[in-house]
Amino acid sequence: MATFAFVISVIGWLVCLVALIWIVVLAFQESVLWGLGCLFLAPISLVFVIMYWDEARRPFFIWLRGFVLLILGDVLSLRLL
Repeated sequence: MATFAFVISVIGWLVCLVALIWIVVLAFQESVLWGLGCLFLAPISLVFVIMYWDEARRPFFIWLRGFVLLILGDVLSLRLL
């Protein structure tokens, strides 16, 4: 069961990573400053998602699903201790 929790956490982490890369790519498509801001400053990514909701909605919800998987895997691993 601990292996299952670890796998869920890793999958969640990978999904979050892919979604964040997608958001950074969208930001670079908008402008170089947006891209650099999203790449180096996490709060700028949130501002970008809010300001460009139509373009960034899909990767944001994918990130949210990955985050839920990550939290679920962590909670499962804590319950097993």
